[in-house]
Amino acid sequence: MHQKIIDRLQRAVQERVFPGCVLGIVNTQGERHILPVGHLTYESDAPLVTENTLYDLASVTKAIPGSSSLLKLIDEGRLGLEDRLFEYVPEFGNSDDKKEVRIKHILTYTLDLDVPSMSSIKDKKPEDIFEIIVKAPLKSVPSERHSYTNSTALFISLIVERITGKSIDVFADENFFVPLGMTRTTFFPETFPREEIAPSEIDEWRGRVVQGEVHDESTFTLRNKYMPVISGLFSTAPDITNFLEMLLHKGVQDGKRYFSEKIVEAMHTNQLQGMEYRTGLGWELKWGKTIEENSNNSTFSKSGFTGTLVVTDSRRGIAFTLLSNRTYPKRSDETVTGINEVRKDIANIIFD
Repeated sequence: MHQKIIDRLQRAVQERVFPGCVLGIVNTQGERHILPVGHLTYESDAPLVTENTLYDLASVTKAIPGSSSLLKLIDEGRLGLEDRLFEYVPEFGNSDDKKEVRIKHILTYTLDLDVPSMSSIKDKKPEDIFEIIVKAPLKSVPSERHSYTNSTALFISLIVERITGKSIDVFADENFFVPLGMTRTTFFPETFPREEIAPSEIDEWRGRVVQGEVHDESTFTLRNKYMPVISGLFSTAPDITNFLEMLLHKGVQDGKRYFSEKIVEAMHTNQLQGMEYRTGLGWELKWGKTIEENSNNSTFSKSGFTGTLVVTDSRRGIAFTLLSNRTYPKRSDETVTGINEVRKDIANIIFD
């Protein structure tokens, strides 16, 4: 299996889907494999990718540690799925219909706000972006339609901070990263040597290579004042496999319980009955571009724009993460198609 995986990843490098990547696989028996392939960039003298290379996880951040933090608070009885969002973010309750938005709508992305795309307002001040999102009117009744947007994810860190008094990075360190031994997982990649971090893109907007700073533009702007989990977490394949192994063991790792079995089950249980789209609490269930061929009712995943993916299959007792910088040197439709083909092929190899 390993050689088939390496061959497929090396072909992806040759086809310029990404200059390099790291695949991490773990199962319930404790077997794990970390497979680095390629270089940090396409230059011939670029450093080799290693198992400890840090990647910008992009939207994987929404789940690890984003929704995971909300689920932790629910597990502890400090937050409820039926709690109203405006109780924690009073600024949001500027109309009666918005006062009916619940925490479950955040975790299932069934909050449909009438907002511009985050990329279109990236040049505004962070407090202005915040105001636009929080004060935005509803486009449809909560739970009426699935609407996956960065604006919904903005509320996750706000809720955590309002309940705990701690920013999401501190909460995640204390509750997940430190106890799970995720020593190279951080919202502050600048604390690591630059040569250990895969660059994300040559960015005309910033006028430089984005390396060791968040790739997502709106998150980059918001970070001047807030700590959103739209994007921004950096990590390595070994660290992420630690988190996934805990999920495979139904919320327990090394004798410590992080989630109840009920919460882990909710991660891969469809929350949108009667709708075409399927999603668990804080996790994706149906994504035909990648893993649907070999997925089942216990498969849940999250992907990131930069070329990252995490997948957990409780029934098979196996999980994997694929970290890459497919947006380097420039994002393109070709690499979107390419990375989805790679993800699908790797999932087929592992799950077969």
